[in-house]
Amino acid sequence: MRPVANIKSQIKRNRQNEKRRQRNRAVRSEINTRTRSAETAAQTGDTEATAEAARMAVKRIDKAARKGVLHPNAAARKKSRLMKRLARLQAE
Repeated sequence: MRPVANIKSQIKRNRQNEKRRQRNRAVRSEINTRTRSAETAAQTGDTEATAEAARMAVKRIDKAARKGVLHPNAAARKKSRLMKRLARLQAE
């Protein structure tokens, strides 16, 4: 069990960290959901829906990188891998 902080500034820091952790978790979860929906759209073969879903996924990834939730290189990697997967699914 972790010791509980008894210093005022550390108690506040712990509260801030927990708030940020929850927010970041929600953002990451949304990115995964948007990515999955884009892949599902690509599997159905609907190019219009795939383009829209991919656009939304990339938008969320970019926003997460801008807010500091994701490292810029991690965001670029996620976008690159997503587009490669979508291209491969649409080619099939």
